[in-house]
Amino acid sequence: MNDNEDNESFLEHLEAFRQTLLRCIYALAFVLPVMFFISPKILDLLIKFILSGTNLKLNFFTPVEVFLIQMKLAFVLDLIICFPYVLKQIWNFILPALYENEKKFIKTVVIFSSILFLAGMAFCLFCILPLIINFGMSFQSNNIVPLLGISNIINLALWMSVIFGLMFQVPIATFFLIKSGVVDYNTIADKRPYIVVGLLIISAVLTPPDVISQLMLALPTYLLFEAGLICVKLFCKNEIE
Repeated sequence: MNDNEDNESFLEHLEAFRQTLLRCIYALAFVLPVMFFISPKILDLLIKFILSGTNLKLNFFTPVEVFLIQMKLAFVLDLIICFPYVLKQIWNFILPALYENEKKFIKTVVIFSSILFLAGMAFCLFCILPLIINFGMSFQSNNIVPLLGISNIINLALWMSVIFGLMFQVPIATFFLIKSGVVDYNTIADKRPYIVVGLLIISAVLTPPDVISQLMLALPTYLLFEAGLICVKLFCKNEIE
C-alpha cells in the first residue's frame, strides 16, 4: 500500500512538473512572434545608443546576417519578457515542498537576484559598452579606419550584458554560502586578496582584451562582494560568531 502511494505521489509530482514546463513553453511560444515583429526596431534603437557620440556606421557582410541578428535578439527579448511568468510557474511548483521560513528566504533571494541581474545588464549597456567603443576608436588614424560588423557589436553587447548580469550575483552567492554554512565568514573575509586576484582573472577572461573593460567588471563585482559581507553582518550575526 505504501509503495502504491509513493508511486502515485511520484507520478503526481511528475505530472505537475510536466504541466509547469508546458506552461512555460506555451508562454515563450506565444510571446516570440511579437518579439520577432518588434526586434528590428529594438535593434535600431540599440545600435543608435551604442554608437551615440560617434560617426560610425555598422556593416553587414552576408545577405542574412541582419536577419539572424534580429532573430537572436527576438529570442533574448522573449526570455526577458517571459522571465517573471516562468519564475512564477517554477515558484508555484516548488512552493508546497517548502517551510514558511524557506519560502520567505527563497522569495527574497529571487527578487534581489533578478534586480541585480537587470542592474548588471543596464550597467553594461549604459556604461561599459560606450567605453569599449570609444577605446577601440582611439586607435583610429589616417591610415587605420574602423570597419565594424553588426554581428560583432551586437554579439558583444549581448554577451557582455549577460556576463555583467551574472557577475552581479556575487553578493547573493556570498550571502548564501555563508548563510548555509558552506564557508565561514571570517575565512572568506580573510581571503580578500585572493578574491581580488580571482576577480581580475575572471574579468580578463570574460571581457575584451583591454584594461578598462576588465577593471569596470572587476571593480563593481568586488564592491558587490563587500556588500554581500555587509548583509551577512547585518542579518546573519550567528554565522559570524
